[in-house]
Amino acid sequence: MSQEDSAQDRRSRGMKNRRAVLGDTHADRSIEQSNELTADFQEFITRYAWGEIWDRPGLDKRTRSLLTLAILVAEGKDDELQMHVRAAVTNGCSIEDIKEVFMHAALYCGLPAANHAFKLATPVLKDLGKL
Repeated sequence: MSQEDSAQDRRSRGMKNRRAVLGDTHADRSIEQSNELTADFQEFITRYAWGEIWDRPGLDKRTRSLLTLAILVAEGKDDELQMHVRAAVTNGCSIEDIKEVFMHAALYCGLPAANHAFKLATPVLKDLGKL
């Protein structure tokens, strides 16, 4: 297999994972909104993040989602946190799972960060009919 075939395979797996975790609407919007500035970055995300990291066999998607939520709380990445709350539900995480991640984050990331995460997650979970 050539290196190009390998890159194409990673892209294909990546798009499959991206669609499965974030949904077709999000994946389509990200690709449609790409432009001369962002197209290479979108390709990189699809190939590397979704085609390599999210496709690794060591952790299931539910576990990856919970880790992602914890990291996003720690980093204060609001837009990404909301997107990944939705993804976590898609990947089988319960409200209890998400709550426990935020409670744990309160200990290690601080009360304001966890409080903010709860506030950001609430409308997403209401929109999904989970609250």
